[in-house]
Amino acid sequence: MIRYPSVAGMFYPGQKDSLKKDVEGMIVRAEKKLKVIGLISPHAGYIYSGSCAGKGFGSVSIPDRVIILGVNHRGEGYPMAIDGNDKWSTPLGDIDVDDELREKLSESSEEFRIDSIPAAEEHSLEVQVPFIQVLNPDARILPITIGTSDIDMIKRGGEELGTLISGTKEKILMVASTDMSHYISSDKAKELDSLAIKAIEAMDPDKLYETVYSNRISMCGVAPTYIMMTAAGVLGANRGEVIEYTNSGETSGDFEQVVGYLSAYIV
Repeated sequence: MIRYPSVAGMFYPGQKDSLKKDVEGMIVRAEKKLKVIGLISPHAGYIYSGSCAGKGFGSVSIPDRVIILGVNHRGEGYPMAIDGNDKWSTPLGDIDVDDELREKLSESSEEFRIDSIPAAEEHSLEVQVPFIQVLNPDARILPITIGTSDIDMIKRGGEELGTLISGTKEKILMVASTDMSHYISSDKAKELDSLAIKAIEAMDPDKLYETVYSNRISMCGVAPTYIMMTAAGVLGANRGEVIEYTNSGETSGDFEQVVGYLSAYIV
């Protein structure tokens, strides 16, 4: 089974040549790429958040196995869903889903379950894929869609994911897909998002969760980010580093109603 593009021509160019040119132009390739455990990447339309995502992806080494943790914006299907397709298609071509990793996770986990419905039209996963295809055409992905804020469930899921990765010989990168504050002024977004970013830099997923909910920060991917950070903690990660923080006002010119974007890595 192939998962075909849902937002090509909307969130990013629908033609191969245009998409490749845009992605190549947005990627800022570091002279020495970092080998990291996790990457936080935004998921708006490329015109708004693509350059931020490109700086993130261009800063780190993209191994042959990448787990993408996205948001279930539509609220359909199982809340901790592993995609069941064999391949994902974008205008750049097909990319294989890591069926070996999927099988191991589904068999060992009490929280994750195979369900392709949540990812069928989910842009938070899809917009990450062309960056991976351009930077490592040999990569396989494991798309996972998170649609719950149940702290116990996502904590156990993160621990399960970290345990699975720790027993895998090959290098694996986790990408947590999230945007930050939504539809508030640029100044307010920076103020609130800085609180969440401090928790990310401290590699404290519990603090991140508490900060986001107590301050009502509209960070849509807090659960995927929490899972990634928890798994990274199992693997020995102890800090986060911001690559770039920006917002949609830099493109639209409207600084009264912005969406915040973050690229950061966990090491």
